[in-house]
Amino acid sequence: MPAIIGAPDRTEASEYYFKYIDRVSGADICEVLAGQRDDLLHVLRGVSDQQSRHRYAPGKWSIREVLGHINDAERLFVLRAWWFARGFDTPLPSFDQNVAAAAARADERAWKGLVDEFVGIRAGTLSFFGGLPAEAWMRRGQASGLEFTVRALAYIAAGRVIHHTEILRERYLNHEPESS
Repeated sequence: MPAIIGAPDRTEASEYYFKYIDRVSGADICEVLAGQRDDLLHVLRGVSDQQSRHRYAPGKWSIREVLGHINDAERLFVLRAWWFARGFDTPLPSFDQNVAAAAARADERAWKGLVDEFVGIRAGTLSFFGGLPAEAWMRRGQASGLEFTVRALAYIAAGRVIHHTEILRERYLNHEPESS
């Protein structure tokens, strides 16, 4: 269980990131992360290999690319949290999700491999945040020219998965073919 509980306040991240942070309910972020792992896995395991290639509109990512993005972004936000928690003060660069998605080539990967990758990444996320010393949660650092606390990054990681799980459910998995 984390030493510092409760949602970050508005000084711990840029206002932009509160669209993710504010989606997270629960005081124990590790418990939230563990619960949403199970929720997302339930969704992902219901997707067939063929269905994983679905795009809800032209130019939109496939389900495989969405999961690849979830995996990449979780790695990124945990890396940032690790950097700041360990006391490094060098600012970290920005992340362009479209560059990462193109380079990942998720549509060429096995669907099961992407799902298994999420399981492994989330296990690492839980291990990292679950083992942080109390003083690390409020350490700050800069990434993409913005300041974050470690606690805010944990909530962002969780909030982004909530956001993308909702998109998968609403736009990809409840897709009704349009009639001509």
